[in-house]
Amino acid sequence: MNKQLYEFHKVLGYRFIPNLRTRVIHESGGYLLKTNNSGFRSDIDFVEKKDPGKKRILLFGDSFTAGDGVSNGKRFSDLLMKYRTDLEVLNFAIPGTGTDQHYLSYKEFAQDFECDMVVIVVFVENIKRVNSRYRAYFDEHGARQIYGKPFFELEDGKLMLGGVPVDPKPMSRIDLDSEQAEHLYSGGSFHSLKKLITILGLKTLFQKFMKYDPLFEYKKPGSKEWQLLKSVLRNWSSEMDKPVLLVPMPLWQHVEGYLDFKPIEDRFMELHGVHGIQVFNPLPELRKYSPEDRRNFRFKIDVHFTPSGHEAYAKALLDPINRILN
Repeated sequence: MNKQLYEFHKVLGYRFIPNLRTRVIHESGGYLLKTNNSGFRSDIDFVEKKDPGKKRILLFGDSFTAGDGVSNGKRFSDLLMKYRTDLEVLNFAIPGTGTDQHYLSYKEFAQDFECDMVVIVVFVENIKRVNSRYRAYFDEHGARQIYGKPFFELEDGKLMLGGVPVDPKPMSRIDLDSEQAEHLYSGGSFHSLKKLITILGLKTLFQKFMKYDPLFEYKKPGSKEWQLLKSVLRNWSSEMDKPVLLVPMPLWQHVEGYLDFKPIEDRFMELHGVHGIQVFNPLPELRKYSPEDRRNFRFKIDVHFTPSGHEAYAKALLDPINRILN
């Protein structure tokens, strides 16, 4: 976690520092990051009342939606507003967070905002973040730090919030007892092995030929991990009186054809029609591009979207957004 970009928040854990304008070092050559007075990436301040001549979307997600790797104007949220000039997209995404934190962000910052629809982008690995209570980050000195995060748990079918207020103090791995360690999210499955494979340059071959599947939690409808994520989305959508577009965002391995997306699609389709939710799977649209184009949707080292990746997502999302708004 780059402390030059984020500040502590007692409910979410952290958010962007408000009114920030800085250039972030990146393999792309660097990109401009600008935040508004609410602490979200945007060139404008968010206001509750919308322009009567505009359609407004409230958008939630993590770093892929926030736009790590590109400047504000190159993100798919901003491109949507270029493709449809009567559209206003308020991007509430926060890097490194889970869908549970996005739900809390809606309640903390956005629930009183006028809008025509809400778009919830769930990076599919978030099923692990939602089921965690601690998150490991590397600080600006490269040291591994562990922070608590807000979390939900199911008790007799009801969501119960825990971990709030969030403890601002970092911990080390040895500070966690065995039960706490079970709820630690370190940034994906088989983290150390993936790091080694990335260094050796064998990631693609490993994914393709070893049948590596990091998201087994979606394979069973009754898995406790899926039931918790599903409950968060059901509760969230039940609190909104506007249409909800739910977008499961695939891993690059799904986009490039190394992993099967069908179990994930099946799980999210369980929510289609629930409390006004419309589920949109962007993968078929992304698969229409050539293998070379799809590889160029992500950076060489950083797996976040390149400008062409954001363009592809914006074009894919435009049709379901138009159907709902029209």
